[in-house]
Amino acid sequence: MTVVAYTLAVVLNLFCLFLGYSFLFRPAPAAAGYGVPADPRGDAGAYLSVKGLRDGTFGVVGLALLVFAGARAEAWFMLCVALVPLGDTLLVLRHGGRRAVAFGIHFATAAVILIAAGLLFAV
Repeated sequence: MTVVAYTLAVVLNLFCLFLGYSFLFRPAPAAAGYGVPADPRGDAGAYLSVKGLRDGTFGVVGLALLVFAGARAEAWFMLCVALVPLGDTLLVLRHGGRRAVAFGIHFATAAVILIAAGLLFAV
């Protein structure tokens, strides 16, 4: 179970880094994949960059916690970070995004993060 817990944690953190990169360097396709398309010019571009920085930072912090502080610290971090995709679910629904994206991507991500946190607590 230790290998599964650590592997899932690393994959989720690397995915955060990938999302951060996508929103910083390919904002329009990333926003469309998020579930609420946005025009990357003007103010929307700034917000997409903020999201990219946020997601990338979550990935870096998560990896640092896993390496330097251990599984329990990473588990608490993931437990807290699961609030973000839950909030993203509500944002997609609130702004006219598809329910399939809101629940199939964002809510499912929150569930996977919570599972990973549970596995890390059990290690």
